[in-house]
Amino acid sequence: MDLFIELLPFLMFAVLIPLLFSGFPVAFILGGVGLGFWLLAVALGVESPNSFFLVVSRIYGGVVSKLVLVAIPMFIFMGTMLERSGIAREMLHTMQYLTRRTPGGLALSVTLLGVVLAATTGIIGASVVMMTLLALPVMLERGYDKPLATGTIAASGTLGILLPPSIMLVVMADLLSTSAGGLFMAAIGPSLFLAMLYLLYIYIRVKINPALAPTHTSDDDKTEQSTMSLLAIAKSFLPPILLILSVLGSIFGGYATPTEASGVGAFGALLLAIVKRKLSLPIMQDVLEQSALTTTMIFGLFVGATAFSFVFALLGGHDLILHVMETTGTGPWATLTLLMIVVFLLGFFFDWIEITLIILPVFAPVIASLDFGSHLPDPSLTVSWFAIIMAVNLQTSFLTPPFGFALFYMKGAAPAEVKLKHIYKGVLPFVLLQLVGLAVLLMWPKLALWLPLYLAQ
Repeated sequence: MDLFIELLPFLMFAVLIPLLFSGFPVAFILGGVGLGFWLLAVALGVESPNSFFLVVSRIYGGVVSKLVLVAIPMFIFMGTMLERSGIAREMLHTMQYLTRRTPGGLALSVTLLGVVLAATTGIIGASVVMMTLLALPVMLERGYDKPLATGTIAASGTLGILLPPSIMLVVMADLLSTSAGGLFMAAIGPSLFLAMLYLLYIYIRVKINPALAPTHTSDDDKTEQSTMSLLAIAKSFLPPILLILSVLGSIFGGYATPTEASGVGAFGALLLAIVKRKLSLPIMQDVLEQSALTTTMIFGLFVGATAFSFVFALLGGHDLILHVMETTGTGPWATLTLLMIVVFLLGFFFDWIEITLIILPVFAPVIASLDFGSHLPDPSLTVSWFAIIMAVNLQTSFLTPPFGFALFYMKGAAPAEVKLKHIYKGVLPFVLLQLVGLAVLLMWPKLALWLPLYLAQ
């Protein structure tokens, strides 16, 4: 019986994984498995019935009371309005025309657009859902391979957790007692490097297999050349770009928080639809309904995942993992490598906030005390380097099956023809690219530290 009790945290995953493929709503599966194992623990005498209120308190403190999450419905409204009013479709159509002779031109455009839009939110749920609403219908309409389309959107959307202003970096700065601004500067290089890897991968893959991303026919080009003037291109690009700049500018200029900036984005999208005469009562009703449904899906995932993770902790799952790490007597590089492997594996089942709150308070002092010799240009930047390595590693947690949150965000917002297997297949190459970026960052710390070092001179 004692062995069975010790194995309860692992049994949670054994039950969870097959249920994820049952087709039942993921939020209910997460919460249901967590509740079921909590009841089992109470029946075995492992937990007190009063611990139920700890789970409720964790959900309230981790989800309900976080004001920054108010940005999610606002950004979803912004993306849905841009999509329903045709503004985003018009911009993507123009971008595809400009890149029509480039292999995978629309996917490349979507990646660049995803980087820009991700930088306006800092919230993965909002970024991925917004990009799914904006780009996926257009890519499918153009005949793009479903795995390539979904993988491109999911990967570019998850850059929002690394690109400033990143909520994750703010949390890390607080836990590491370091400057959030310093982490913002250190994250710029790795973010752009990952985006470059995505662009290079898409270009090479489509160059090898053009059927994955059909280009326009010559007849299409002749038709569009007669109508696509510089003025038309400017009208297509300028309004959305100005909207994005207003959101970014309000944050970087210190005029608004991300939550307040989300209101600016929602209002701006509504204003653009009015100016372009694309707003009508049916469209407004549709946007509000879709925004409400998508927001409900995302917050349901938040609640279910928080309940599941907290019950896992109550059953001693985190303690078992930490015990293994604490008893490993290794050198600095072996310790860092082992820690990165554990974080990557945890990312298969947990979101970044759970992993961050487990790992950083325990291992940050250990990492700060390790001596990496001349590998780092300035030993005082060890903590910043470690934080960015953690951030890049944690970014993979949103894409790694079976539990990557970005995968379920996308599935909830994607058309019915897109199946979970398409999304899983599409994100795997991008997970490998993220691991390549992580390896480069480990071998070449200046990729993250060049800007802080430059500004410190």
